[in-house]
Amino acid sequence: MVIYIDMANSYFQFKQFVIHQDNCAMKVTTDGCLFGAYVSHNIPTNATRMLDIGAGTGLLSLMAAQKNKLNIDAVELDKSAFEQAVENSTTSPWAERINMVHADARTFKPVHKYDVIASNPPFYEKELKSDNTKKNIAHHNEGLLLTELITIIKQQLLPSGIFYLLLPYKRNDEIKKLMAANGFAIQQLTLIRQSVSHDYFRILLAGKFNTEEPVETMIDEIAIKDKEGSYTPAFTSLLKDYYLHL
Repeated sequence: MVIYIDMANSYFQFKQFVIHQDNCAMKVTTDGCLFGAYVSHNIPTNATRMLDIGAGTGLLSLMAAQKNKLNIDAVELDKSAFEQAVENSTTSPWAERINMVHADARTFKPVHKYDVIASNPPFYEKELKSDNTKKNIAHHNEGLLLTELITIIKQQLLPSGIFYLLLPYKRNDEIKKLMAANGFAIQQLTLIRQSVSHDYFRILLAGKFNTEEPVETMIDEIAIKDKEGSYTPAFTSLLKDYYLHL
């Protein structure tokens, strides 16, 4: 289940920027916001360049730019989503640091590698498809398979870099095998619940290249809401600099 912020509105107002989303198949979601905040809070202070693969509305890039002095390349395949991401980024306070790129991430050839790569990739590979072509691409990996995403990260990440992924919990075992097969180590794994009463439904993953020194995976969890339906302290701590009413 994806948690939508407000499907009735064509835009979502954050404290320092606005996300227009009427032309995007993938709308602003609570788990997407949580991912953006998680990435933004954990980007190393010495990082200078970030790649956002599958920019969508531009939400992740904008959240990262608000918190970090980064130059960001954000790649989006869908033309309508790309144009909307351009609109959202150019009206933000960080327009000069965000470069929206209309391209297929598999053929995108930057002139440099990146300190940070982040992606909220398609979720529902190999599952039932809808009749909406844009949603099929956004949800079902028709544009980019998880194996292809890992290959892109391997090609574009600096040896000392770090990358972040948001994935369905059911792909936990799959991503661990892909990481090991491609010479990556999981630095942190955060398990996400919709509420303290729900099972895990997403994972936030921080990874890096394997080195000779063994990497201990830090595992923690976050529930979005408590038993009363209010945001938990952990969620509030991450989102308070973004959400209007936190």
